[in-house]
Amino acid sequence: MQRLLAIAGLTWKAAFRFRLFLVLTVLLLASVVGLPLLIQDDGTARGFTQILLTYTLSAITGLLGLSTLWLSCGTLARDIEECQIQVLATKPVARWQIWLGKWLGIMSLNVVLLAISGASVYALLQWRAAHLPPAIRQELRDEVLVARGSAREGDHKAQIDEAAERTLQARLKDNPVEAADLGLVRKQIREQIKGGFELAPPGYSHKWVIDLGHPKSFFQDQPMQLRIKFNTANRSASGTFLGAFQAGDPTSTNFWQSDPMSLAPDTFHEFAIPANLCDAQGRLTVLFLNPNETALLFPLDEGMEVLYPEGGFALNFARGLGIILCWMALLAALGLTSASFLSFPVAAFFSLAMLLVGLSSGTLAEAVDSGSVAAGNEETGVAGHSAADMFLIPAFKATVAVVGLAKNFSPIDSLSTGRSIPWIDLGAAFLQIVVVLGGAIALAGIFLFSRRELATAQGTQ
Repeated sequence: MQRLLAIAGLTWKAAFRFRLFLVLTVLLLASVVGLPLLIQDDGTARGFTQILLTYTLSAITGLLGLSTLWLSCGTLARDIEECQIQVLATKPVARWQIWLGKWLGIMSLNVVLLAISGASVYALLQWRAAHLPPAIRQELRDEVLVARGSAREGDHKAQIDEAAERTLQARLKDNPVEAADLGLVRKQIREQIKGGFELAPPGYSHKWVIDLGHPKSFFQDQPMQLRIKFNTANRSASGTFLGAFQAGDPTSTNFWQSDPMSLAPDTFHEFAIPANLCDAQGRLTVLFLNPNETALLFPLDEGMEVLYPEGGFALNFARGLGIILCWMALLAALGLTSASFLSFPVAAFFSLAMLLVGLSSGTLAEAVDSGSVAAGNEETGVAGHSAADMFLIPAFKATVAVVGLAKNFSPIDSLSTGRSIPWIDLGAAFLQIVVVLGGAIALAGIFLFSRRELATAQGTQ
């Protein structure tokens, strides 16, 4: 451990020698202080706070990510090219200790920089909240500066599949279909039955029973919010539809009803409901009253969601920064591995190329879903085809799967919307990003570095 810390100390000295630490500190603080002056928001304290969190944390992540790649590529590749690594290699220090020591030095630098910038963002948010009117400040602390859990109605997949199979078998007795069309008929029946769980017919109500997962005492005097979204096949002249909500315990008189609301389709709406509305088992019954002349459809996966406070913002914010630090650990491993067998300019270019591949995983996923890298005909619905599909599509699938290990965690979105980041998510991020993905890259880097001939490195690169 003493040798690892000694190498980490040398990495810190290199960062100060390059003036990286001071420059990054100034840039990070400037982004935290300067962005609020440039942000255009919707004029509300909630909108400003959400955008402020999104922009500042995105800027911090971007700056730290690029500097981590640059330093991790430079600190090892430059030491090799300038023949400084030979001084370490002749001492009783193993190659893997040199590699890990540099990784520890870069990560300790990231910890300090992330702590400074994160503390600045947190202090700025608290300072701005303290200068708001009491009512707005309370709304902000209930909906943004909080860690909110979420609950949806139970999964109806098994129920839908069972009803669809019964309907299909009954239909096949009277109207047999070809075997080739059986899958399409089954899918159509399933969608029809699924629509019954999502539809709010005109003049009728739609009901959800949502188990919040805790007894009633857990939510005592705690504010809650409903987050809803609906679709419709028809459009209104105003572009919105009227609707009213009821929520509470139907077995008691503890039931709340909203005033009529004007709601836009295909848009998320979030509004507060009174506290203490769930029953003794922690279930909340919600009704939507549809007075319109057209049916409204609430999707099962995002149509109705109940948000409730699970914890404080400070600890949730720290867990979000922890996930960002996991991303930095992966980038540090990627940069050091690139520098283990490439010169500094090539290593930096290679690392940035790998980063761009990761950021482009959405495009790769679309190609995987379509089954081809060639564009299809949208008018005829004919899928594209390319001779390279048999090679590229499996490669894209593997890339999307690997990138998904790190990309599935989004602390910035959760923090800006007041969503809870559970400890289990932080643990999963550490396991998947640092241990599995970063560990595999680190093992490859250590192997390449241990096999590299340092004495001729300067002349061959």
